[in-house]
Amino acid sequence: MSKQNNVKIILHVDMNAFFCSVACLLNPSLRGKVFAIGRENSYRGVISSASYEARALGIHSAQSLKEAYSLVPDLIVVHLDYSHYIDYHNRFLNVLKQYSSLVEVASIDEAYLDITQVSLTRHPLVIAKEIQKRILKEVGLSCSIGIAPTLFLAKMASDMKKPLGITVLRKRDVKQMLYPLSVSDIYGIGKRTYPTLIKNEIKTIADFMNEENKEKIIRLIGSNSYESVYSHILGNSTNIVVPNRRGESESISTSQTFDRVINSSIEALYELRKMTRELVNKLKKMHAFTKTITITLRNIDFKTITRSKSIDYTDDFDEIYEVVVDLIDEHYHNEYLRLLGIGLSGLKEEKDLPKEYNLFTIMDKDEKQSAINQMIEEYQKKYGESALFWSKKKNL
Repeated sequence: MSKQNNVKIILHVDMNAFFCSVACLLNPSLRGKVFAIGRENSYRGVISSASYEARALGIHSAQSLKEAYSLVPDLIVVHLDYSHYIDYHNRFLNVLKQYSSLVEVASIDEAYLDITQVSLTRHPLVIAKEIQKRILKEVGLSCSIGIAPTLFLAKMASDMKKPLGITVLRKRDVKQMLYPLSVSDIYGIGKRTYPTLIKNEIKTIADFMNEENKEKIIRLIGSNSYESVYSHILGNSTNIVVPNRRGESESISTSQTFDRVINSSIEALYELRKMTRELVNKLKKMHAFTKTITITLRNIDFKTITRSKSIDYTDDFDEIYEVVVDLIDEHYHNEYLRLLGIGLSGLKEEKDLPKEYNLFTIMDKDEKQSAINQMIEEYQKKYGESALFWSKKKNL
């Protein structure tokens, strides 16, 4: 890997079968057995993760327990308190932080770290091998590591050799290493999207990158998704690791984990609307305004994504919820979800707002709109939150 100042060296560390591996550490009798993580003593729900032995028999994440038991009647299903996973998550992060201050958590079982600086004196492969060995010895977990100049390519690389693999993916290697892979291997292509591509003869990444297929792909997944994925594969995406990408000093948030599976934007927006109302009520009690709206989506594999959008400072429910709808429209593709969340950050009290907001945004608000909003809030306090609300074509 080049050590030029303008080339970043990013590692993506992905724990192998994390949930099952933690289960084996806590209960060594599970090692080598056909088991899965899910709801014990029940045919309801879905598999969250499966041991490699179970995967060999057709058991996989997102599979219903009923189907899993039909394939393997004596399948062992175990459930652990989430705090155990958090504990081991923190343990492997502590190892990573000894190599770089730039560590960004992607989900409970994966993280990025920028080792550009330390690679000036040590080869990236040597560093990656040492990290892998230390996590195995000190934490008891195996991991795969991708080394690349961008976060996206590092993620793609870590998926190429599992378990205990290390893969280097440079921009000049993309055609040779990525193009032969299935479109189902593209990070960010949803489980409901790639079958559509394959059905329409877009089977490999080479097919996706072929300019002759551009218009067809855009018709199937939209221009924004196409342009984003195309650019990412070429290595033209972010190379900046942000340790606290989601955090800001002043913020409020709420989230909910569901017993049932959320698998449609209608369901997601129904729940997110209630959360938005809850946060806006808190915002008003704080006499505060928000600038950045963030949604959090966690799927049944415990993979978590957060997406944000910044707007002018506001405390208006409709403005905030419209951003939530936009974020869902752009980033949610009907995956199976187990957790939804919303965060409002960059909060400021009215007295602390930039002068232009005090003068124009706050004091000169449209009087009619303010009166309507006040009427709605008073009505809802008296008759309940669902009694009256603004309706827009896009909103629920």
